[in-house]
Amino acid sequence: MRQPPLLAHETLARVLRLAKFDGALVLVFAGGFALLSAMEGDFSGALVGLLVAGAGAVELHGFSLLREGEPRGINWLVGSQISLLVSILAYCAVRLTHLEVPPIPDALVSMLDVTAEQLGMTRDEYVRFVQRLALQSFAVISFFYQGGMAIYYYRRREPVTRALTEL
Repeated sequence: MRQPPLLAHETLARVLRLAKFDGALVLVFAGGFALLSAMEGDFSGALVGLLVAGAGAVELHGFSLLREGEPRGINWLVGSQISLLVSILAYCAVRLTHLEVPPIPDALVSMLDVTAEQLGMTRDEYVRFVQRLALQSFAVISFFYQGGMAIYYYRRREPVTRALTEL
């Protein structure tokens, strides 16, 4: 049995809760990663961290606009998800073209060597394979998550606008 659609004001409340939580989470974590990357001298990591933190700030701006009764805030929410997705995909693309084998702790060397040998690879080939797999997985997951969030916000445009005009 299908449930009736939510009332416009309940849809607005849910969008506001999600935007506030998601925007703050993205801003804090990405800002922290940008700072850590900058401290390590990783310029590209710091830049991407700042871009992602900016997307979180954009989402919080959209939240603020909606809370103030401005229906255009939903555009900011959709835009934040698209800019976040583009930033993540750009980061993955850059990292995929510049794979570097990091220093490996001595405790892991033998385990990596055994696994690499079982797969017919050298240790460096295996580490690069794992890096590629992780980056590709991150890109795919981000595509569906951020894309889904953008669609979620976009599809709630009408009930959110209705709720704001009823206030």
